[in-house]
Amino acid sequence: MSNEPTMKLVTNLDRAAIEAKLREVGGEAAAAGLPELAKMFVGIEGMPAAQIEQRVHNANKWLADKPQHMKLSAMLDLVGMNLKNLK
Repeated sequence: MSNEPTMKLVTNLDRAAIEAKLREVGGEAAAAGLPELAKMFVGIEGMPAAQIEQRVHNANKWLADKPQHMKLSAMLDLVGMNLKNLK
């Protein structure tokens, strides 16, 4: 059995919660020594939905070959499921 915590899938995040989650991703990325990834989520507050969606997509692509950062990928997947809620 894995010691990894289970992520609760939430699909009703609003813009503020999505932005907060992306700031969290940026902070986690910076703490993990991933400044390129962290920079993707600087200044996202109030950004148009299409730009946020593109950054999430780019971050997922960037992490695709980095399985050691699965937690960040999972956080981005959670955000991805909620992008439809950006208004």
